[in-house]
Amino acid sequence: MRKRIVGLNSARPAGALDQGWLDLEQIATVEVTSEDPSFPVESAFDSKDGTGWRAAEKGEQRVRVIFDEPVSLRRIQLRFQEAHYERMQEFVIRWSPSTSGQSREIVRQQWNFSPAGSTAEIEDYMVDLAAVSVLELTIQPDLNGQEAVATLAKCRLG
Repeated sequence: MRKRIVGLNSARPAGALDQGWLDLEQIATVEVTSEDPSFPVESAFDSKDGTGWRAAEKGEQRVRVIFDEPVSLRRIQLRFQEAHYERMQEFVIRWSPSTSGQSREIVRQQWNFSPAGSTAEIEDYMVDLAAVSVLELTIQPDLNGQEAVATLAKCRLG
């Protein structure tokens, strides 16, 4: 039997944060189709709870995480918040093994936000994806045609 005692200050694998979340700042580039300067995309990927990301333009938006080197993903966690407007949102998560390759859909989800009741959507997906070069999130913020602005409160990948 082999045994290893590891202290609290032991090095983590490159790009890893506490609880198995990836440190995207160190291992990836994030592209967005638009961004409100007061709500930058990096705050949605920050390990602390920040303001999250908000698009500068109405309508469908895309957030792409492009990894420096392909990674394995086991978990995708998203949090959306909408406390002011009633709307039906749809998002799609896709992945690709190459930056220029065909993407594959992981999930398509719709959610109804209502200020009187449902103001937060938290999705936690267990996945088994190897060699992910690109992870893409497409958000249609209002399927009822109100042309709402897309937001993302938090995104964590592990």
